[in-house]
Amino acid sequence: MIDRKLLLQDFDKVALSLKKRNNAMDDELERLREVITHYKKQIIELESLQAFQNKVSKEFGIKMAQKADTSDLKKELENNKIKLNELSKSVGELEQQIDLKLSMIPNLVDEKTPLGASEEDNIEIKKILTPRVFTFKPKEHFELAQQNGWIDFESGVKLAKSRFSVIRGFGAKIYRALIHLMLDFNEKNGFEIIYTPALVNEKMLFGTGQLPKFKEDVFKIENENLYLIPTAEVTLTNLYNDTIISVENLPIKMTAHTPCFRSEAGSAGKDTRGMIRQHQFDKVELVAITHPKESDVMQEHMLESASEILKALELPHRFVQLCSGDLGFSASNTIDIEVWLPGQNCYREISSVSNTRDFQARRAKIRFKENQKNQLVHTLNGSSLAVGRTMVALMENHQQADGSIHIPKALEKYL
Repeated sequence: MIDRKLLLQDFDKVALSLKKRNNAMDDELERLREVITHYKKQIIELESLQAFQNKVSKEFGIKMAQKADTSDLKKELENNKIKLNELSKSVGELEQQIDLKLSMIPNLVDEKTPLGASEEDNIEIKKILTPRVFTFKPKEHFELAQQNGWIDFESGVKLAKSRFSVIRGFGAKIYRALIHLMLDFNEKNGFEIIYTPALVNEKMLFGTGQLPKFKEDVFKIENENLYLIPTAEVTLTNLYNDTIISVENLPIKMTAHTPCFRSEAGSAGKDTRGMIRQHQFDKVELVAITHPKESDVMQEHMLESASEILKALELPHRFVQLCSGDLGFSASNTIDIEVWLPGQNCYREISSVSNTRDFQARRAKIRFKENQKNQLVHTLNGSSLAVGRTMVALMENHQQADGSIHIPKALEKYL
C-alpha cells in the first residue's frame, strides 16, 4: 500500500504513477481526490473544535477556582463535545474510505522502470546461452510428454477439470529432481529452506496485495476464512507480518517449495494445451526482506540465483526489464527471466523477480528498528523456479530426434 501521507501531500505524484502504468483510474482518482479534500477540511474543523474545547476548559477551570458561575461555559463545553464526537466519527469513517481506496491502488512505479503500455514495450537486457540448432523440427512439450508417458493430461481433466495434469513414471522423478536441485542451489546462495502451509487467511493475502483487488484470482475454502496460496510469496513474506525486526538481522533470505493455486481468471483461450498455464502447479520461490538501501542489490542477487539454475540445466534464457504498463500490482520494478522453448520458437517467462519497495511492508506492517526508530523494510520476491515450466523447457531443449530426452549432468545425481 502506498503511503497515505504521500497521497495527502502529493496527490499528483500518485496520479502520474498510475498513468505510467496505463491504468484507467481517472474517475476513481477524482473521487478519491474529493474524499481527501473533504477529509482535509474536516481535519481543520476538528482541530479548531479541539482548540476551542481546550480554551473553554481552561476558562471553566479558572471560574471554578474563583467559585464563579460556570453554567454558560458548561453548556458550551457540552455542545462542543457533541460536535467533536460527531466530527471525530466522520473523520474516522473518511480515513477508512481512504484506506480502502488506497488498498486498491497499485505500487508507485520505480524511476528505473521504463515507460510502456504493454509487454510489447518490455526491454531485453541480456541473453544467456545460445539456443541449440536442431537438425529436425523440435516438438512441443505436450507431444514429448505424452510420447514418453510422463504427463497424463486426460486424467488431470478426469480428476478435476481442464488445466490440471498428472505427472507419472520417470517424468515424476524428473519433476522431483528439479525441486531438489532448485532448493539446493537456493540454499547454497544463502536462502533458508522453509515449508509453509498452502492455506492462508485473508489478512495474509491483504499483506502481499492479492486482496481485496484480485479476489477472483484466488481459490477460497467454502465457509472458511482460508484461501489456497497463489504463490509462496504470500506465506514467506507474511511470516514477518506485524513484526519489528532488528536491523542486525537483515537481510532475511528465504526459499520454499509449495503447490500454487490460481483460478487464471481472464486467461480463457491462452495456453490451453500442456503445462504452461495450470490451476495447480509447483514453484520454488525466493523472498527477501531487506534494508531499504539494499533492495536493489538483492534484486540482482535473486536474478543471478535463478539464472544459475537455468545455466546448470543448460537452458538458454534472457533477462527482460518490464515496462510500466506490464508491472504487477505490488511491484515497483520487475525483471523477468524468460526461457527459450524451441517447440514454440519463442522465449516464455519462467521467473519474475520483483522489488516491491515498502508497498507490501506497509500493508503487512513489517518494520525494522534502527537508531531507536521503526522503519519499513523492503520486500522482494521471485521464482527460482516454476517447476512445471522448467520441466517444459528441459523437454523441449534437450529432446532428441527419436523423442527421448537428454538429462543434463547437473540433474543426474538427483535421479
